[in-house]
Amino acid sequence: MKKSIKNALVITAALGLTAQALAANKIEIFSWWAGDEGPALAALIKLYEQKYPTVKVDNATVTGGAGTNAKAVLKTRMLGGDPPDSFQAHAGQELTGTWVVADRMEDLSSLYKSEGWASKFPKAVIDLISYKGGIYSVPVDVHRSNVMWYVPANLKKWGVSVPKTWAEMLTTCNTLKAKGVAAPLVMGENWTQQMVWESIATAMLGPQGWNNLWNGKLKFTDPKVVDTFTMYGKVLDCANKDASGLSWQQATDRVLSGQSAFNIMGDWAAGYMTTTKKLKPGTGFAWSPSPGTSGTFIMLADSFGLPKGAKDRTEVLNWLKVLGSKEGQDAFNPLKGSIAARTDSNLSKYGAYSRSAAKDWKSNTIVGSMVHGAAAPESFTSGFGSINDAFVSSHDAKAAAQASQDLATQARIGM
Repeated sequence: MKKSIKNALVITAALGLTAQALAANKIEIFSWWAGDEGPALAALIKLYEQKYPTVKVDNATVTGGAGTNAKAVLKTRMLGGDPPDSFQAHAGQELTGTWVVADRMEDLSSLYKSEGWASKFPKAVIDLISYKGGIYSVPVDVHRSNVMWYVPANLKKWGVSVPKTWAEMLTTCNTLKAKGVAAPLVMGENWTQQMVWESIATAMLGPQGWNNLWNGKLKFTDPKVVDTFTMYGKVLDCANKDASGLSWQQATDRVLSGQSAFNIMGDWAAGYMTTTKKLKPGTGFAWSPSPGTSGTFIMLADSFGLPKGAKDRTEVLNWLKVLGSKEGQDAFNPLKGSIAARTDSNLSKYGAYSRSAAKDWKSNTIVGSMVHGAAAPESFTSGFGSINDAFVSSHDAKAAAQASQDLATQARIGM
């Protein structure tokens, strides 16, 4: 009898351990990749599940362009002591200036060493995700924000060419309006409008001037920066008045339908037009650097890290290994419209746009995007949205510049 009880206890304990092991075989992936960006994430999850078939993946997406909604949910969870196992964040100040400085992320230097990644990612990218000697995330892609999209056949029909400068853009805008194109440049919601200012500022200040805004060497109240807002106001007069009500996809659709001629959007638009709209690059749509930024690559990178206190730490490390692998990056980026953060990507798997972006990535001057968290801390980028809204209504360049400088001071930029 005693032996039977003992055996039962052993079996029960074993079943309990098995249940615990099974319960641990899960991972929550938190991102804002849904809808048209969903297939790229699905390709990564599929690859992960092939390598780790006993792990259940919780694809916890929170929809909203540029992660606006996801970041709000993430903040609540991180501060509430309930971090996702791994979450998407733009590489750079968005992650380091928020969660790394707050000691909420694990240092991944040992993972980089064991995987041999130091020689696979460009130094500029590793520098972007590093803080005080540690490396805190794994970049899965590189995007370019300063891209202007158009349909070649439409420009030919209207008898206009791609403007190379912002002054040319204003002239082209007037030509198109005279031909019945009410909004030659289409914009979407707030963050897409900010990307236009970012492109204007980079063009007018130059790459070094743009960088100096974020290291404190150039004040927003400098006349050169005030001029960027003045130009932005003129460009807004070329744009649609209902921008705040459009998603970036809806703005892109207006170019494709011929309602507008140009749209400045990150190169996730290439993924949307090829994957969702089934258009052929070069004919169905085409691209150029935003006016005045030829030779400059405004970059952002999506990355994932390991929050301290993650419930499924082993599974997260395996997820990060997949993200950083050549196989993972080449499964994800052709669908996303981005290029791999790794330097040894197999470009034969990529479309025409991505091959051209990869070429520019190697030869252009690289600067970080403010809008997408590479150049500025989130305390600045979140506040700049309100400054943009006020400027769209008032077109007051000096007021926008002063408000931006006040915000930069509060965010301790350059200090």
